[in-house]
Amino acid sequence: MKTLAARRPLPPYEATSPEGRRAIWGWWAFDFASQPYFTLGLTFVFGPYFAAVAADYYLAQGLSETAADAEAQSLWSLGQTISGIFIAILAPILGALADNAGKRMPWIIAFSLCYIAGAFGLWWLLPDGGFLVGALICFGIGMIGAEFTTIFTNSLLPELGNRDEIGRISGSGFAVGYAGGVLALFIMLLLFVEQTDGQTLMGLDPALGLDAEAREGTRAVGPFMALWFVIFMIPFALWVREAPRTAKPGGVSRALGDLVALVKTLPERVTLSAYLASSMFYRDALNALYAFGGTYAVLVLDWGITQVGIFGVIAAITSAISTWVGGMIDERKGPKPIIIATILMLMGVCVFILGMTRESIWGIQLDEGSTAPDVAFFLCGAIIGGAGGVLQASSRTLMVRHAEPDKPTEAFGLYALSGKATAFLGPGLIYLTTTALGDARLGMLPLVGLFGLGLILLIWVNPNGTYDIRDDAP
Repeated sequence: MKTLAARRPLPPYEATSPEGRRAIWGWWAFDFASQPYFTLGLTFVFGPYFAAVAADYYLAQGLSETAADAEAQSLWSLGQTISGIFIAILAPILGALADNAGKRMPWIIAFSLCYIAGAFGLWWLLPDGGFLVGALICFGIGMIGAEFTTIFTNSLLPELGNRDEIGRISGSGFAVGYAGGVLALFIMLLLFVEQTDGQTLMGLDPALGLDAEAREGTRAVGPFMALWFVIFMIPFALWVREAPRTAKPGGVSRALGDLVALVKTLPERVTLSAYLASSMFYRDALNALYAFGGTYAVLVLDWGITQVGIFGVIAAITSAISTWVGGMIDERKGPKPIIIATILMLMGVCVFILGMTRESIWGIQLDEGSTAPDVAFFLCGAIIGGAGGVLQASSRTLMVRHAEPDKPTEAFGLYALSGKATAFLGPGLIYLTTTALGDARLGMLPLVGLFGLGLILLIWVNPNGTYDIRDDAP
């Protein structure tokens, strides 16, 4: 196997030293700090709240309930599509630019500010639909910040351990992140998010004197995520140091030239090309499943925000446990078998959900008021959370095995491009299918095909990657 271990930058500490262990914990702290944007913002609190507000807004415009639900889902998918295209275009360019500049921390700081500002702006989405488009824009800004900070922090992963340790470190990082998501979601549900009676899950008025009628408890999810991120990024800021790198002259033109040169080599690098294409499809499907899982529950099963939140807690708990266990398995078996298994599980869940309504499950009629769809969807959430978390962690590990050691940010920028180049595809296909069929449930159908394409392309992926990053690689 080709090895570039000699060119791998040395970390500014020994991995087994107290400084090295603190660096790993600091790196995990980023996952803990940023995960609430996806758990609370994208899937289980703000996303469903946005869907409910948008649906009520369109109902007030005279649309039928089915048409209003479809229009709400279409607007949400449009926002995800636009932000995904923006991320796809800039990710590899900024990655190459950061590698050439020799520093990634300034980029992490800049996009952290986008995360904070975007999250805080969600507060102004009113129950009557006021600031509807503005909230969608703010969410997109925060999502851009979350995605770009992830690119630059992911590029630090190869410096935290050797080839055999990376899977465990990556999986444990996701586990810590999901633990942060669970804790943040618990706090929101117990102290802030209003149920239909205006009280929280604990039977209390929303904390801090927030007005339940104006949905201020639910709207507080934005400022809450911003403050959470600021507090829990402190260990990252204090303990993580990037390996020293020599800056390369040329600026943007040099970065673009390096990126073009890398892209030109892709046809010759079959395993890397196949992996980028595979992950492009299956991560797009997974992200769409996350983005629309909560809105599906609201629009198809008529769940309230609190039920969606409990669903999120279950999914996040299974994610935390599964990613920790998955990291141990990854360390022993490698990431590719895990990726295949989790894709198959997620495809099965999608197929099951397609046949489920409030009245029946795959043609089996249910008694009026039956809780079977609720129980079934809770179980689906547990599988989505567990399999999805492990899939992301092992995908990150396999990307490290394909990354050129002296250009990790460029590699993860390209990885982000593969994840976002068709980021519009999942939401876009859901939008087209939902609009064409007029049914929010059947709008999930394209995800099965996207997972299937990703699975097929894995046939050409070398489980050991392109580069061996072990310090003692022969």
